[in-house]
Amino acid sequence: MSWLLNLYETYESNLDRVGEIGLRYNREYTLLPVSHTTQNAHIEVLVTEAGEFHSAKVIDKSEASTLIPCTEKSASRAGSVIAPYPLHDKLSYVAGDYVAYGGQIKGEEPFATYIQDLQNWAESTYTHPKVVSIYRYLRKRRLIRDLVEVSRILAVDDQQQLIDKWDNKYSDRYAVKPEIFSVIAGDQTSAFVRFTVYSPDDRLEEVWKDAEVHASFINYYQEKLGDEDLCYVTGGRLPSTDKHANKIRNAGDKAKLISANDKTGFTYRGRFTDSRDAASISYEVSQKAHNALKWLIQRQGKTIDDRVFLVWGNAALYIPDPGEDTYSLNPEVVLKSNTYETLATEVDKALDGYRSKMVQGEVSSARTGVNILILDSATTGRMAVLYYRNMDKELYLDRLKHWHTTCAWLHRYRKNEQGEFTTFYGAPATRDIAFAAYGPRAGDKVVKGLMERMLPCIVDGSRVPLDIIRSLVNRASNPVALERWEWEKTLSITCALLDKHLYDRREGIGMPLDEQNDDRSYLFGRMLAVADVLERRALGKEDRATNAIRYMNTFSQHPERTWKVIQAALQPYQARLGWKATGLTRIMDEIAFKFDPKEFNNQALTGKYLLGFYSQRHALYQSKQQDNATDTDKSQEDENQSNE
Repeated sequence: MSWLLNLYETYESNLDRVGEIGLRYNREYTLLPVSHTTQNAHIEVLVTEAGEFHSAKVIDKSEASTLIPCTEKSASRAGSVIAPYPLHDKLSYVAGDYVAYGGQIKGEEPFATYIQDLQNWAESTYTHPKVVSIYRYLRKRRLIRDLVEVSRILAVDDQQQLIDKWDNKYSDRYAVKPEIFSVIAGDQTSAFVRFTVYSPDDRLEEVWKDAEVHASFINYYQEKLGDEDLCYVTGGRLPSTDKHANKIRNAGDKAKLISANDKTGFTYRGRFTDSRDAASISYEVSQKAHNALKWLIQRQGKTIDDRVFLVWGNAALYIPDPGEDTYSLNPEVVLKSNTYETLATEVDKALDGYRSKMVQGEVSSARTGVNILILDSATTGRMAVLYYRNMDKELYLDRLKHWHTTCAWLHRYRKNEQGEFTTFYGAPATRDIAFAAYGPRAGDKVVKGLMERMLPCIVDGSRVPLDIIRSLVNRASNPVALERWEWEKTLSITCALLDKHLYDRREGIGMPLDEQNDDRSYLFGRMLAVADVLERRALGKEDRATNAIRYMNTFSQHPERTWKVIQAALQPYQARLGWKATGLTRIMDEIAFKFDPKEFNNQALTGKYLLGFYSQRHALYQSKQQDNATDTDKSQEDENQSNE
């Protein structure tokens, strides 16, 4: 129950944001009031304050999300159960002339139940003028008639029956295809209608955004709740509920986290006689916890193939995501250093901002921990908590710092705000690790599975699974199968994870070139890097793979035999470079001298050869840049002297 309690406390500490509209990915979201949910509406009907029809329009999909009041039954209605939403609902509920226009119903008329419930609210002590205006109009039973004859929103055939689906045979009656068919998935009878009150001077706010209307229904419905029972979350006695919210991930999500509606199966039978014997949760806690969860997912959650990854804090909502890379901690600071000490300092600076916000929030929140939650559903009706951790904030930030400093390498695949590639030294994002391990065409199921498996490595300090390391090494060892940019990205990510794996075994090497390292795999990797750089310099602007790159996969399996082939292929390029190849040839000789003669054999290399390859190549490129800079400075100095 701890995750429910933390979500409940998150809601309580953000009461000032209830009903406040936010925007993410061009979609609006809000922290829902109690007894409210969201629904995608298709038609908007405006009525006057006197209760007369004014106008109507088809709602664009980008504006369809609507905040509506709901009861326990309506929030979880399914099948043929009649459970109307209190105000906005489908045509079969809100249209009194639904049957007259061809609507099919089974058993009791839904409109009768709907209009009675609306009347009870409109005539209660908690009523609101807007609710009264809408009730006065709907009780006239002419909604569909007005939508057909006045606003021409809905389409009918020659017998004045609603058209199920649009067909070209209706072109004689309608010159243009009615807009309603562009926004609904089924027939017209499935259209969802929302209402508001028209004001000539636009002084009235839309009903679904009006906080006073929200409060009106909350107060009205509070008196209709069930008997009090022990709440397992708060420990108090409050009105309980056995019907809990759905639509957790999006407006069309039917999966529930808490459910006990299967009275014939084995959901709880065999252990308990009633679902409340297993767990009893109050209506208030259920509403607030689920609404907080929906809000957090829409606000800052990450969803991949319906699996939700969410990190938040009660005191400070925004917490650094463990799945993001080091660059995202502070994109304004480009980490160009390649030492543990400098990186640790930069990560500390980035985390200090989060740390200070969390400290400021401690005044208003008793719990200041960090919550990590993963949700997914196996079926359309059931959702599960796959992973949940509540950690002390300092411990969490320390774990993040440890991850970003021990799983660090130099990467060149991120872009800045100007769209230019930038270099950063740090840990890769878990999503990028997934693509590096399984390829850019890896399905969402594979990606979300790896992200879930990597989470304990970051927040719990677990070791990186060996199968992920093997997959990374295999793909990085086969550059000819990848585009150059993809291979470079895969190589740097592989080096980061591989070095992290070695660090956890107290064998970490680090990115700076270790010229004293005499591990055979590391030395072979260094030799391969020198061969690659030598041939690349000889090729100049000619853009093709070097022999070192082409034979890399074979080299990793049979290094001695393949090195003879690579070395023989290098001779023409050494001749082309002439004296310029002397330095690189000397480095190859120095590396070869470090080998134990017995280890210069065809035994397959370990992943360490990739670390040696990357570090040696990077060191050679750095020295080349320094040489070029020195040559430029010298030329400038000579030019200045000649001018004098």
